[in-house]
Amino acid sequence: MDLAPERLPVSAEHAWDPLPEEEWTLAAAQHLLSRAGWSSSAGEVADVQARGLEAALERLFPGAPPEFPRPPEIDRWTESAREAFSRRRQAAPAERRRLQQAIREEARVATHQLVLQWLQAARDPSRSAFEKWVLFLSDVYVVGTDKVQDAAALFAHHDLLRRHALGSAPDLTKAVSRSPGMILYLDLQTSRREAPNENFARELFELFVLGQGNYSEQDIKEAARAFTGYRQRLGTFVHQPRQADNGSKTVFGREGRWSGDDVIDLAYERPAAATFLPTEMMRVYLDVESVPQPWIQPLAQAWRESGFDLRTLLHRFFGSRMFFAPEVRGQAIKSPVHFYLGLLQDLDLDVVPVPRLTLIPLRQMGQLPYAAPNVRGWVGGRNWINSATLAARRRMVQLLFAPVDEDRLNADEARAIQHQEARGIRRWSVVDDTFQSFSSLDPAEAADKIVRAFLPESASEEPRQALVDHLGAEYRRGSRARERALRDAIVALLQSPAYQLC
Repeated sequence: MDLAPERLPVSAEHAWDPLPEEEWTLAAAQHLLSRAGWSSSAGEVADVQARGLEAALERLFPGAPPEFPRPPEIDRWTESAREAFSRRRQAAPAERRRLQQAIREEARVATHQLVLQWLQAARDPSRSAFEKWVLFLSDVYVVGTDKVQDAAALFAHHDLLRRHALGSAPDLTKAVSRSPGMILYLDLQTSRREAPNENFARELFELFVLGQGNYSEQDIKEAARAFTGYRQRLGTFVHQPRQADNGSKTVFGREGRWSGDDVIDLAYERPAAATFLPTEMMRVYLDVESVPQPWIQPLAQAWRESGFDLRTLLHRFFGSRMFFAPEVRGQAIKSPVHFYLGLLQDLDLDVVPVPRLTLIPLRQMGQLPYAAPNVRGWVGGRNWINSATLAARRRMVQLLFAPVDEDRLNADEARAIQHQEARGIRRWSVVDDTFQSFSSLDPAEAADKIVRAFLPESASEEPRQALVDHLGAEYRRGSRARERALRDAIVALLQSPAYQLC
């Protein structure tokens, strides 16, 4: 949505002031958890509200990022790739093609495991907000599997996003310039002194730091020279001095023998650097497409004064009057990942470690982690919803209410299920007694409990009344019909337009 000045809930001067203590209510805590993360249980909301907003932000965005171990499948792929690359040198053409296909297939399997492992980590409520922030950063610093079919490079890219996610934005951007995945994705691998490739320099200015209209074509040409010699090999950054252009360059009107790091520092000195990322955060976290500059400037100035510290920006943004304004609550369309992980948290389920049961539905809904559609990432907002993606969301709900058919699993899928079950991760679908506590309630009480469990506090009365009418009709048919009606009602609610919002 767009917020014209007359519709903005708070003044430009006070938009980013801390939320007044008296406004830190249960509804505000629910909004924070379900918007910064994926969902919010009643118990978690009460606990967070009791501890206070400052403590909540410390918990959501801690001083150090949570660990995310490298999946063993990536190590196996790396060893296989090294061996295959060595054998390819002396292989006949047909054998080289076979080896290349085998490498790609192993990379695909390793990448699938990387995505599944991330989904299970992000499903943990204690780290949901941080993992959503990493997902946000991956939608700014995009590296997609459509071009980078290198599982080690993909892991390395997201690992550096994670390690720098709560630190200095310039340091993060410099690390990204050395990301093996980014080097492949934006063609730094082939950029050399005699023929600089401009892709990375263009996206650095347009999509990473400044935004459109805040640089010139000459700035791009000169900056591209500074990133020559950046290379990767099997997921590791290497610098080739003989390919690097160490001559004088003029960027943003300033001349010097600028390196890649120097160019990034010059970019962060531009006024637009302080407004670009906060504006992107408003687009994703508040579902606000455009806000007048006077409302952005106070947040941008505070962020610049912090030395572009990302954790400071997060605490200021999520602790502000603007974030908690009633006008922005319950209005954001959940992304497919938000929708899916919110379902898992609301239903207390785990990620099914079978790609065709988890990753294919996410792709059909329009968002598969590590696989952004292009360098601009996912557009989001209303673009998440169309007839095809809405149908895919409905199918996902149905899938979670149906038991996994183990007779139809292949050997690899069965082993993946068994491995997770051995680790205590085994809640794959909703079981019959999940909502048993609801069945002792009358229709109005059951409807109230269902709405509180699954919808934001700002939801309209319409979904609740529809539940009351449906349950009242079915309850008169007996206890078995009552349990079936409760299950059907919850499925319908999770498939409804109201559940798509947060």
